Amino acid sequence: MWKKFLAGFSLLVALAALAGLALRYGSQNVQAFKAANADPATEFNAEPTVAENGFEVEVLVDGRPLAEYAARGRRYIEALENAEYEVRIHNSLGTRVAVALSVDGLNTIDARHTSAWDAHKWVIAPYGTISVRGWQMSSDNARHFYFTTERDSYGAKLGQTANLGLISAVFFRERKPFTILPVTPGEPRPTYKEEDRTRDNRSAPPKSSGESSTANDAARESAKQRSVQSYPMPDDESAATGIGRSVRNDVQWIKMDLDSRPAGEIMIRYEYRASLVRLGIIPRDYPRPQVLDRRERAQGFEPRYCPQP
Repeated sequence: MWKKFLAGFSLLVALAALAGLALRYGSQNVQAFKAANADPATEFNAEPTVAENGFEVEVLVDGRPLAEYAARGRRYIEALENAEYEVRIHNSLGTRVAVALSVDGLNTIDARHTSAWDAHKWVIAPYGTISVRGWQMSSDNARHFYFTTERDSYGAKLGQTANLGLISAVFFRERKPFTILPVTPGEPRPTYKEEDRTRDNRSAPPKSSGESSTANDAARESAKQRSVQSYPMPDDESAATGIGRSVRNDVQWIKMDLDSRPAGEIMIRYEYRASLVRLGIIPRDYPRPQVLDRRERAQGFEPRYCPQP
């Protein structure tokens, strides 16, 4: 009898031990699966970054990246009125890249509106990061980006208001080693109007002796008015980027052989909060709970007469 009891007890102990081992093994498998499949939203919210093909772009205010919102196939951020900002760009590749960075459709180096391939570019070392804080005004000086209205924007001052509210970065890989060129003062580059005038003079047919200067002046004035009217009128409520205070930013020109095919492109749209709400990208503020709290505290009677209105 005791032998049967001991045998049965031993069998129960063995079964309990096997069950414990199975539960422990199953628990370890579940934990490993969760660790390998962490919630991407949690990691994304911890460090909001727009990334593509190993490149990352962040917009920082006071050293902190602004939260981004994915909608309509684009990335949006909320512009903070009058706040200075910088654009931080990271290259996670093992080769150097050059990035054409435009704000409001204007190149951040020379304020021109060109194709990405023709634009002057910023150079990023392998696995390197750069921060562009403003419009580059010389080899050692820049003027800070800051959020403002369209009417006060740098683009409006230059008559370029067609592409406000957009930050664009286009990346190109390097093909061959680079050569550093000494920074020497060169001939002053012509402005937009001088270049346009030179190009127009080259393409225009030779002037006949019968043409009057008055007619030419009138034609040029009419063409100038048409070009000015082709740009949309700036708005006082929409966000754009202004040209702010001067900051020290030393740069030097580098000659690079780049692959003509872009390695990546990142675009960020920015708007004030009211515009993001109208676009349906962020939810509308709902103040009704305060009203409901007040109504819940309502009383039916007080020991007094009706007051005079």
